Order: sequence, then C-alpha cells, then structure tokens
Amino acid sequence: MTIDVLASVPLTSTGQFTNQTPIALGRTRIKAVYMIPTGTAGSVIFRDGGSGGATVMTLNTVASATQPTYLIFPGEGVLFTTNVHGTVTNVTSATIFYG
Repeated sequence: MTIDVLASVPLTSTGQFTNQTPIALGRTRIKAVYMIPTGTAGSVIFRDGGSGGATVMTLNTVASATQPTYLIFPGEGVLFTTNVHGTVTNVTSATIFYG
C-alpha cells in the first residue's frame, strides 16, 4: 500500500501539531520525528487527545544546539487516534512526518 508522507509545521512551543494549512492533525500515524534541541537537554512528550490526553511517547534530546535528532519509526509508525499534541521542553522545534 502506498501512503503519502507529509510534514507538519514545526512545533516551537507546546500545542497541537498542524498540517501546512495550518489545521490540527486528526487521526494519523507518525512515521518520523525531527527535533532541534537547545543547549540544554530537553524532551517532547507526544499525547493523543490534547494536553490532557494519554501520553503515547516521550522523546529526549541531547544537550547540544548543534546536534538535531532524527528518528524513523518502524512498521506503520505510531498511531494517534484523535490528534497529536506535543509538550515541548528545551527544544527549539519539532517536526513530525506523518501519513
């Protein structure tokens, strides 16, 4: 099965991931994540269902503003059934690749 993979608008503060329109993403599968950390170790907490939704995964970054993190997820990716919310701490931006 062929699935178009799209990129979100980079998330620079806590909130919903959006498409390029920008409209909040609904049900989707994250295929990959690209994060640019600050000089301090940080994290992005991914929740399904908004800021009070279930935590699906937490990704940590290194303490280096010059070492971005790019992660590709195996299989069909990570499923979010409602929407994708990110809580950003010490991360300059986070972009998801989804389909």
